[in-house]
Amino acid sequence: MMMIPRRHDFDLFDDMFRDAFFNEGESKLMKTDIKEKKDKYLIDIDLPGYEKENIKIEIQEGYLTIHAKVNKEEDEKEKGKFVRKERYMGECSRSFYVGDNIKEEDIKAKFRNGTLTLEIPKKEEKKELPDKKYIQIED
Repeated sequence: MMMIPRRHDFDLFDDMFRDAFFNEGESKLMKTDIKEKKDKYLIDIDLPGYEKENIKIEIQEGYLTIHAKVNKEEDEKEKGKFVRKERYMGECSRSFYVGDNIKEEDIKAKFRNGTLTLEIPKKEEKKELPDKKYIQIED
């Protein structure tokens, strides 16, 4: 006998396909929180299972890009067929626009307990005013 909860909006078919097993394409990688402080931004990115050496951070044309890769070699001694495999192996990246005036030396980065924390100072965008051009008035 199967127990089915009583709900008005219950649909066994829809509920079954909402299960994470069927939503494999949904990204659970690099979950990110961005917090604004008075003089800086704090970015926390979840990277569980990654090693610090396999995380690269770069700034190019105003974009901050975090690239991470993980490759867990399977132990060949253990034979068997996976029924379900949820551990991620591969590469992922995220990019954020931080402005052209932020440089590599302005950013502080820490990696602890699977969380990458970036501290980015707030800097005002330098708006260059175009040179004034005057129109000559004729007599």
